[in-house]
Amino acid sequence: MAEEALPAGGEEPEAVAEEQEEAGGPSPSSPPSRRLAVPASWLSPSGGLPAELGARFPALEELDVSGTGLAALGPELLGLGRLRTLLAKNNRLGGPGSLPKGLAASPLGRSLRALNLSGNRFAHLPPPVLGLRRLRSLSLGSNRLQAIPPAIQELGSLEFLYLGGNFITSVPPELANLPSLSYLVLCDNKIQSIPPQLAQLHSLRSLSLHNNLLTYLPREILNLVHLEELSLRGNPLVVRFVRDLTYNPPSLQELAGRTIKTRNVPYIPSDLPGNLLRYLNLASNCPNPKCGGVYFDSCVRQIKFVDFCGKYRVPLMHYLCSPECSSPCSSASQSSNSQSESDSEDEAIVAARRMQKVLLG
Repeated sequence: MAEEALPAGGEEPEAVAEEQEEAGGPSPSSPPSRRLAVPASWLSPSGGLPAELGARFPALEELDVSGTGLAALGPELLGLGRLRTLLAKNNRLGGPGSLPKGLAASPLGRSLRALNLSGNRFAHLPPPVLGLRRLRSLSLGSNRLQAIPPAIQELGSLEFLYLGGNFITSVPPELANLPSLSYLVLCDNKIQSIPPQLAQLHSLRSLSLHNNLLTYLPREILNLVHLEELSLRGNPLVVRFVRDLTYNPPSLQELAGRTIKTRNVPYIPSDLPGNLLRYLNLASNCPNPKCGGVYFDSCVRQIKFVDFCGKYRVPLMHYLCSPECSSPCSSASQSSNSQSESDSEDEAIVAARRMQKVLLG
């Protein structure tokens, strides 16, 4: 089972006072409880939480129902309008009705900031969770998840996302639409590639990808200027350069578009149909500094190794406009070849300065 680290401020709630547990509730003179850990003995005969939970503890801010054997979180929680942290780890949640209906629109849905459902039986990310627009921390580690839904982008306030220890095989590009995400944990899954769009996560500080099936990383990861930790151990990272992995010859439309872009052929919106104008706006620049070309749909994928921290060499994916860009031009001299390699090393040095910690072993 994958280990999970809570973000700062996500410590376990304190246990309820002993006298409250023995009496089944707080005494009339006791101050309102803000932190509560529910013991298994409090569960109803049907295995649910007490129906009067919200009425007994209206001021709750942190609630821990972990390890109680719960199979469902019922409507008794919906009225907890001050609850900010809900821990429901290591239970039997995951079946139909595991989460209460109307969660997102309830007082609880509006107040909740941290939700931990790790160690349960969810095969899909629960739809009610995707409506919690103010959620900052979400943990679903060690479940049975097989995919991350594109609707994850609806959680726009998310800062911490833990999905380690599942059966996830791919990462949707929509994950990049989380502007506040600082910690992303995808370790111990079956992920084979990372979308280049993750480079748009400009707030990302820690990315855990260890124990997956990765053979390369997208070159765009170098744009994560705030990234402090990248964990890659336990992946079948390639051990040698791989060139010209795939290349489909460009279409006539792409050849025409490349010519317009590289030769700066002037045009105005009224000259072309709308679909061609949109197509021309999709041009990507070839990263080869000696090329200056562009590409649209047809490109060469090339894996290059980049040094991090002066010790590790990480394979990054490059997208080039043609096979000629995957090696020095045939007319180039040996000295220009050496210069090209030197440029690559300079790029690697710059990248190394951006990364403070890369964990490969």
